Amino acid sequence: MKQDQPGRDPHMDVDENGGKRTIAVSVVDDDPMICQTMQVIIDDYSQGRVKVVSTALNAADAVEQAKQEKPDVVLMDLAMPGCDGIEATRLLRRLDQPPHVLVLTSLSPSQTIEKAVEAGAEGFISKTDPPKEIIQRIIGACHGEPQFNAASTRQLIHRLSGSQPMTRRDEARALLDTLSERERQAALLAARGMTNQEIADHMYISERTVKAHLSSACETLSMGRVQLARLVERADLDN
Repeated sequence: MKQDQPGRDPHMDVDENGGKRTIAVSVVDDDPMICQTMQVIIDDYSQGRVKVVSTALNAADAVEQAKQEKPDVVLMDLAMPGCDGIEATRLLRRLDQPPHVLVLTSLSPSQTIEKAVEAGAEGFISKTDPPKEIIQRIIGACHGEPQFNAASTRQLIHRLSGSQPMTRRDEARALLDTLSERERQAALLAARGMTNQEIADHMYISERTVKAHLSSACETLSMGRVQLARLVERADLDN
């Protein structure tokens, strides 16, 4: 089975001339009103930094559109008929040029957060979030930063810190040991929820170098930054 691809270049919102490039977004929801509302919010409040390039009412169309349009970010509803949002996320992350995926939900992610992350989702956007926060989460995802609210983060850590078979813990530790010392240090700090700038300050390096370390770690392990954080939690390095 093909593993999830690493996230895109953290400088992806910069064009070849060094200027800001518009981030292309696809919205997937079986309610056309939600698609229309999200499109209005994103196009009207992002000041040109983010643009909805397509919408889809089902997962199959979303995957086919992504193959053709190669959006930077997909906002994915979970509860859809047929192929659900979690399976669609898994399919999107297996594409040659996988988009970042943020789960679009009006419900608490308590029963789905772990499955969504395992499928490759990098965060959650609530359909009731303020427009500014929605835009910030989309841009943040493009920078390789997980987009979870405090409640989701606490729940994820709690689930991951529960009883795990020793073999899974040892496997996670072995994978982390394949990283260089600086890549491993950056990964451990990122798993604590630190931003790239906070990691840079802690390690006394530039933010650009932090991004390079994390990108290299993700490439080595064939996983995105959220999956890397989950690996660190599973390794349970305090024991």
